[in-house]
Amino acid sequence: MSSLLLPWLILIPIIGGFFCWISERLSNILPRWIALFTMVVLVALSLYFWGTGNWSNAPHPDISSALVGDQSKWWAFYFHLNWIPQLGISIHLGMDGVSILLITLTAILGLLAVLCSWKEINSRVGFFYLNLMWILGGVIGVFVAIDLFLFFLFWETMLIPMFFLIALWGHSGSDGKTRIYAATKFFIFTQASGLLMLVSIITLALKHYTNTGTMTFDYMQLLGTNLGGLEYILMLGFFIAFAVKLPVVPIHSWLPDAHAQAPTAGSVDLAGILLKTAAFGILRFAIPLFPNASLEFAPIAIWLGIFSIIYGAILAFKQTDIKRLIAYTSISHMGFILVGIYSGSPLALQGVVIQMIAHGFSAAALFISSGQLYERLHTRDMRLMGGLWGKITYLPAIMLFFNAASLGLPGTGNFVGEFMILIGAFPADKVAVSIAAFGLVLASIYSLIVMQRVFYGTTRGNFHEPIQGLCKRELGMMFILIVLLILLGIYPQPVLDTSAATMNGVHAWFSSNLVSR
Repeated sequence: MSSLLLPWLILIPIIGGFFCWISERLSNILPRWIALFTMVVLVALSLYFWGTGNWSNAPHPDISSALVGDQSKWWAFYFHLNWIPQLGISIHLGMDGVSILLITLTAILGLLAVLCSWKEINSRVGFFYLNLMWILGGVIGVFVAIDLFLFFLFWETMLIPMFFLIALWGHSGSDGKTRIYAATKFFIFTQASGLLMLVSIITLALKHYTNTGTMTFDYMQLLGTNLGGLEYILMLGFFIAFAVKLPVVPIHSWLPDAHAQAPTAGSVDLAGILLKTAAFGILRFAIPLFPNASLEFAPIAIWLGIFSIIYGAILAFKQTDIKRLIAYTSISHMGFILVGIYSGSPLALQGVVIQMIAHGFSAAALFISSGQLYERLHTRDMRLMGGLWGKITYLPAIMLFFNAASLGLPGTGNFVGEFMILIGAFPADKVAVSIAAFGLVLASIYSLIVMQRVFYGTTRGNFHEPIQGLCKRELGMMFILIVLLILLGIYPQPVLDTSAATMNGVHAWFSSNLVSR
């Protein structure tokens, strides 16, 4: 149904960020409270949409193109406003089951990002929260934009604020070069790949204009455009942009640098939210717009996912910086998502949704925990840690839980997602999925390495003085994530019901021929 509230999901963090910025002149505390209030409102609005939507509505190839004007057949909520009619560009927003799940994830992790930066950020506080809020606004825009020009605009909107978060508030040496290098590398990788997607979007719109005489960037009108030999090339333009952001090996090297230098809130947003925009982009755009090319490309994509799983896990073993280690584990987990998407199986596609949410929670928790360690020890080097189990109240047990969840502990959402992906994808490529299952063994090894190096053995750092335990704010953040991960693990049905129609549509576009090979 039509909803005037839909644009407010984007406007609330953007307006809230602006007020954070201007309130800095009055007090350094005020921007924090404005950001917190903004995120509480955003969480509440997200839950309202989730509770009131009809999630049986989703894009599907069986819906006749003659019904493009009847938005109720496609979206639970939609909004349309002409913007540049001469070019067929409009402010066109649509929400389906996967959209609302990822928006809710964004709102919750955004709230936690505000809380974990409460004491970490002490300079240019208002400008920090401006960038943090605008990242969230851009991400939500990506999840609801169904005009391809608007989608690209939001896709690029995420980049500049994240660049500032890393470059201005990141960790580095006294000269600041390390964080600037990481921020620049992130920007170049994502900007260059984004330009490839822009070329593909414009070419797709022009091809549609050639075929129909109508210039448009509307997602639903562009579906089914006869592209001929261009389809594979245009699909690659989209896929490369999404593969860089996911990221997929070998175009992943920006991620460990960005995570290592980013402030804790930046890492929470990056791992928990931004990486999911890439998986969403594949599900929403790359496969439905280019189904034949996607089907042809699927075996390559599956093996890229397998390579990412194994390579990310092996590289994680060799890290001494705890944030770089967690970054490489994210690469490995994103490999499972890529395998699940391109298997084309309905079960695996549903597992992808669970895995995206579970990884968002567990990765965010691990980065928050590493930030809490850094705040107390002033180092991320695991060679300077050790023997901390009895020296920091609550944190060792909390990190043990999230490390176990990350490797797929039964009873957590990570286990459900990975299990569904492996079982669902097995008919598509038995050899590849068997290798992917071995990646779970590697995950258990690097998870245990973190615990052994940080909390067991002899103390290798100068930590003779008492180390402060977790405060109520920090415990509250961890408690929220623990509860959400366990709920997702023992009762995933509400999430599966919400995403079912969307994933059935992706499966229908992708063709059942793939899973019966």
